[in-house]
Amino acid sequence: MPSLKEIKGRIASVNSTRKITSAMKMVASSKLHHAQVAIQNMLPYETMLEHILKSFLAAEAEAQTIYDQERPVKRVALVVYSSNSSLCGGFNANVIKLMMNAVKELSEELGAENVEVYPIGRKVAEKARKLGYNVKGERNELVDHPNVKDCIDLSVELGKRFAEGEIDKVELIYHHFKSAGSQILTSKTFLPIDVESELERDHERDLTSNVVTKKAQDYLKKKGRQKAKANQEDVKPLNDNFIVEPDMDTVLSQLIPKLAHLMLYTALLDSVASEHAARMVAMQTATDNADELLRQLNLQYNKSRQQAITSELLDIVGGSVNN
Repeated sequence: MPSLKEIKGRIASVNSTRKITSAMKMVASSKLHHAQVAIQNMLPYETMLEHILKSFLAAEAEAQTIYDQERPVKRVALVVYSSNSSLCGGFNANVIKLMMNAVKELSEELGAENVEVYPIGRKVAEKARKLGYNVKGERNELVDHPNVKDCIDLSVELGKRFAEGEIDKVELIYHHFKSAGSQILTSKTFLPIDVESELERDHERDLTSNVVTKKAQDYLKKKGRQKAKANQEDVKPLNDNFIVEPDMDTVLSQLIPKLAHLMLYTALLDSVASEHAARMVAMQTATDNADELLRQLNLQYNKSRQQAITSELLDIVGGSVNN
């Protein structure tokens, strides 16, 4: 059995660790709030762009551009999102695992030299280089400072290479942020763009709370649906009678690249929010484990201390009897 001094030292050590994990949890919670605000600020643009595209597709379904035409796949690019730092549970490990599986399958079909990786995040960039993948243009700074301009630059680069036939398909691998306690690992096709499936994808997100318990999430989700239903009566439908000039194909050739820019930026914001949510959950779990360990150590300390006191009393009583 460890001595009282050893137990006391371990209690102090666990207390110090608990303070760190608790502070990191609060920092992650604050960063998650800022990430949620960034997504909220992007949603009005996303809503209007999708509304316009849906209206155009309903008006003329045959309109096509070079960005939504499928062709035989000979070369593929993967845009993979991760974090720049660790201590966020299985966030990075899950992304890297999905990337490795995707590269393995594509390499067996097309050859390793025909699979390119565009890493966004230091963790996935380091892993891709270590595994000897064909890495193109790292953009690790985007994770710490998300901005639209760099996403547009990347989208333009990928779109240009796709239009010139250098690559035939582009896929995104990232975490879709649904709530603070739920992040869904997603792999979807970026180019060629399937506009209809992209417009019908899952848009549900809980951007109002940082709670991670399932019961609280279900309650907030239920309240959110009720509030949305109540507000629907006050929403006036938009006018869909568009006058398209010069023609539908020309307008779509401008709108679809904007949708591509939005897809990359949305994936980045989702990944950043998912990272902070995963770190917050991991640090909360670590703090709870530290609390439980402290409870056990305090109980062990008290038992050992009581045992030491009892032994001393027995020695005193035994000496008195002998005298």
